[in-house]
Parts: sequence; structure tokens; C-alpha cells
Amino acid sequence: MIFERPPKIFVYAAVVATTIALVPPSLIYMAREMNSEKPRIHYIQDMDNQARFKTQQVNDLFRDKRANRPQVDGTIARGEEMLDEHYWKGWADGDWATDFPDQVVVDRLLLERGQERYGIYCSVCHGEAGYGDGSVHKRAMELVNNPAIGNGTVWVQPRNIHEAEVRNQPVGQIYNTITNGIRNMAGYAAQIPVEDRWAITAYVAVLHRSQFARPQDLDVLGIAAEDLPLQDLRPVLEEAGEGMDDAPADDAAADAGQTPGEGASS
Repeated sequence: MIFERPPKIFVYAAVVATTIALVPPSLIYMAREMNSEKPRIHYIQDMDNQARFKTQQVNDLFRDKRANRPQVDGTIARGEEMLDEHYWKGWADGDWATDFPDQVVVDRLLLERGQERYGIYCSVCHGEAGYGDGSVHKRAMELVNNPAIGNGTVWVQPRNIHEAEVRNQPVGQIYNTITNGIRNMAGYAAQIPVEDRWAITAYVAVLHRSQFARPQDLDVLGIAAEDLPLQDLRPVLEEAGEGMDDAPADDAAADAGQTPGEGASS
């Protein structure tokens, strides 16, 4: 079989087309692999490249001719307001804070805010009273106990915040747990503002006191213990192995401006 050579014009056209086709990938390779003192091609500026003074340049706009200007009094660099570790991290004097920061006024308004935020973010797992029996836990147990769904499924119950290990934690540790999470609990720093995290911390302290209150706490409120239908829970707690010896040692009543120093975590 004899093959005729194609016309030279076709050969030249093929060479030119191939050469042109190699130009874009070659430019891309050069842009990615080679160093250059010139800035990259930037079609849409988006205010990225603007006229500006470099360090130590002369600026005739100011009397001292200096482009570098001193910091304005009272200016705080972005992010450096978090240097207050007590308020932002729950940390004070190298350990967990045992009291609330100065920015947090513990009053009825704060506790009501904490109750509302607790109901939104915490009660679904920990329960309204904090015993780890929230709606998420109840639904999970239904699924685990359903042979058609939960065969082999494992569920860890949310923490009972009234356990002694949790109840005796400082408020700074409670705040840190809400912020950063612990074990299976995720942190809520992205969802809950810092002031609301302290409000929840205060409300958790109120929950602790509500479950472990003592008759003498009523004296500050002017309420006689014998006038209330009180029930002695010590036999119940002893049967459960909890006991009352590890109850909060703070004898001050949780009045409108005071809350005990214990905290909670998950």
C-alpha cells in the first residue's frame, strides 16, 4: 500500500496548532514553579494593591515627615482584648477562677438569661434539672433499645452535672467546658457569646444549689424551713452512693447578687 504525503500546508498548520496549544500549559507551569520579583497577574484587584507608604518612608502629610505613626492612646490590637484571661478563658492566678470576672454582674437578670440559654443549648442533653436526661438522651436510648435499629449501637449518657466531681468544680472550669467542650461534648464558643457563657455558668451554679440547698440557706430570705414541705433526701442519696459529705461547703445563701462558687461540665 502506498501512502501519499499530505500537503505541506497541512503539516505547517499542524505544527503551528500544536505549538499554540502548548503555550497555556507552559505559562501555567512557569507561574507556579518559577520565582519572580514582579507580582502575579491580578485581573480583579478588589483593593488588594493600593498606593501605600513603606516602613521609614517620608510622608509630607505630617509635620514630622514620618510615614510611621505612633499608636493612638487606648487602641487595642485586633484579638488582644482576650488578654483578660479571667473573662475570656476562666483562668485566674495560674488556676481555674473561683469567682466571676468583674465584667459579669451576677444578678437576677443574668440568671434569667442563663436559664434561657441553658434551655436552648444545654437542656437537650443534660436535661432541665441537669441530670443528663435530656430529650437527646431519651431519643438515643429508644434507638439503642430498638433491635431493628440499635443492634450494636453504643450511646454514652450526657454527664449528670450534680455529681460531686462536677459540682465541686470552680466556675472558671465550668466556663471553659462550655467554651471548649470536654470528651464527647463539643465546645460552644462559636454559637454562644462570651457573656452568655458566663450567664449559663451562673445558672449551673444555681442548679447545684437548688439540688443541694440546706435549711439554713433560707434564713437570709426570711423563710422558716418548717413552713415548707421539705423532704430529707439523705437516705435516697446514701442508697445511691452519693452521700451529703461532698455537698458544697459555701454557707452563704444564693441571693440576688451571690451565687456559689461551684461549676459544672459535661
